[in-house]
Amino acid sequence: QVQLVESGGGLVQPGGSLRLSCAASRSIRRIDTMGWYRQAPGKERELVAEITSGARTNYRDSVKGRFTISRNYAENTVYLQMNNLKPEDTAVYYCHIDKYYYDDYYYDLWGQGTQVTVSS
Repeated sequence: QVQLVESGGGLVQPGGSLRLSCAASRSIRRIDTMGWYRQAPGKERELVAEITSGARTNYRDSVKGRFTISRNYAENTVYLQMNNLKPEDTAVYYCHIDKYYYDDYYYDLWGQGTQVTVSS
C-alpha cells in the first residue's frame, strides 16, 4: 500500500522559514498533481499550493510570493518552502496526491499531516 510520509513541520517565529517534505513510501509509476493543504483549528481544510505532472503551479492568494512548491519527479517527492511565515499560517499541513498509478489507478491519497506553528 502506498503512503505519503511528511516531515519538516515545527515551531517558528513570525518572519521565519520552514521547508516541508513529502515522499511516497513506494515507487509508483505515475503521479498527476501533488499538493499541500492545511487545516487550522475550527476551519475547513484548504489548498495551499499544488504542482501538476507538467510542472504547472497554483497557490492560494495569501501565500503567493512567500511559499514555493517544488517536486522531484524521479523520487516522487514534493516540497513546500515557506518564507516570511505569519501567525495565520499556523495549521496542520497535509500532503496530497490527486491521482496515481501503482498496480491500478488510485485517487485522493493523503499524508498524516505535520504541524506548523508560527508564534513569538
